[in-house]
Amino acid sequence: MTIFTVPVPNIALLGFGAIGRALCSKLLTYRCQIGVLLRDGPSAPEQSGVRFFNDVNALLASEPSVVIEAAGQDALKAFCPVFLEAGIDVIAASVGVIGDADFEQRAAEAGQKSGARLIFPTGAVGGLDYLHVVAQAEDLSVVYTSRKPVSAWVAELESLGFDPQKLSEAVLLYEGDALRAAELYPRNLNAGLTIALAAGVARTAVRVVADPAVLFNTHEIEARSSFGEAFMRFANLPSPDNPKTSAITAASLLIEATRYFAERLAPA
Repeated sequence: MTIFTVPVPNIALLGFGAIGRALCSKLLTYRCQIGVLLRDGPSAPEQSGVRFFNDVNALLASEPSVVIEAAGQDALKAFCPVFLEAGIDVIAASVGVIGDADFEQRAAEAGQKSGARLIFPTGAVGGLDYLHVVAQAEDLSVVYTSRKPVSAWVAELESLGFDPQKLSEAVLLYEGDALRAAELYPRNLNAGLTIALAAGVARTAVRVVADPAVLFNTHEIEARSSFGEAFMRFANLPSPDNPKTSAITAASLLIEATRYFAERLAPA
């Protein structure tokens, strides 16, 4: 009798900040190999069960099954085409890169050559299935409002002359299209572009609000069309290590990984 053993998934993480560390902790409860590509310079932290790399070629030599990006748009732009060219699928948190035409072309060409895919999870919001359906309506209009605590916007508020410690009313930081919002706030507005891609970029307006009255990273989606109206609100706890992002983001990446590997990614 021949017994076939299925190799455990070999998962590479791009980035080891707030999201990357949280995701790594979750993955350590599963039967898988984990490698992490760090930026040049930082020494590898002590983390049992994880291999750290400072060189992308060394990471490629470890033959990862998939790369999960949690490092931001710049890192994704730099390394995603490399992974795709090597035939490695990439699950990316930084959906904002879609607004970069040069990146889109490089990623598409790399994927066409190797067959590898660039996959975006739903992230911190829901309701995308509804938006995909009502996008069939020619008169669809969507307003997405990102409403986060002041702690997520300290630098931005100070640059506008506000004292974040004394802010008593909500401040509208931006109102306009989703692509520009993702360009201006690459660490904050991935959810806005995710919504715009589902509903249609030209039909989605984005509002960015710093609000001292809220404790959660709040996403409000208002959709109107000939099909009807919808209002969706998602209030997520900020990451304890980075208030600009939601704690649920790492959980979203984990769900995407379990979908990707199906039953191969099993609890340890």
